[in-house]
Amino acid sequence: MSTRLPGAKYKRVFDRGRSIKGRLLVAWRLSSPDADRQAGVVVSKKSFHDAVDRNRAKRLMREAYRLLVKSGAMPERTEWVFIGRSALKDRKCQDVMEEMARLASRVS
Repeated sequence: MSTRLPGAKYKRVFDRGRSIKGRLLVAWRLSSPDADRQAGVVVSKKSFHDAVDRNRAKRLMREAYRLLVKSGAMPERTEWVFIGRSALKDRKCQDVMEEMARLASRVS
């Protein structure tokens, strides 16, 4: 099963979910019995002007989430939407993983 959140579910997460703010990103989460463990990423043009930077930020967030799911650090039955902040620029994947794990632990 894919860990990517389908586009149609973003609105549901934003409407029913809760947000958690971090230094590098903002996480919206929705926990429900029928939810899959999936995540979507959003990066705005306002925060990242160049397309290269936006794409890198999205890649970093997706890879960090994938590695955290593989290690079992992300809770099951939870859908996530991660919004990249401008502080994410020039960061390493390890930094993003630590931030996501910290946000996930604040939820649990």
